[in-house]
Amino acid sequence: MNIISHRGNIVGPNPGKENRPSYIDCAISSGLDVEVDLRLIGGELWLGHDTPDYKVTIQWIIHRHKNLWIHCKNLEASQFLFSYKDKVKYFCHTNDSYVLTSSGHIWAHDLNLKLDGNCIIPLLNNYDIFSYSGDYVHGICTDYVTLCKNVLRDRGIL
Repeated sequence: MNIISHRGNIVGPNPGKENRPSYIDCAISSGLDVEVDLRLIGGELWLGHDTPDYKVTIQWIIHRHKNLWIHCKNLEASQFLFSYKDKVKYFCHTNDSYVLTSSGHIWAHDLNLKLDGNCIIPLLNNYDIFSYSGDYVHGICTDYVTLCKNVLRDRGIL
């Protein structure tokens, strides 16, 4: 099971650093995959959850492609990354219960669905982590990587 850092976070949300390239690199250097938010605006790639905050290049993305799960925040980003579908993992959704990623995994937001080893789920708060039933999934995306790993190890899941 993969534990995926949500926007670079490891020990809880940090809105001032989330999606910042150096913050993402710290999480990757810790051996983690990272979910990032990406937009394409005016031909330029931008990281940022609600707004385009950090300009990056496709070379920056490709250099980290093995560790990035890219949440496309606009259609243009999805269309652009389609040209790189064999090199990057990306998905696009807004309010969907689940979405198919370019790697063939299912990013599922509704934890009441029947999950399997192909799913990636968000456990973004302490309640979700402690109440997680332990269904085998491909990955868990969380702001609390350390806590999540400790809880899953204690339960014999990880």
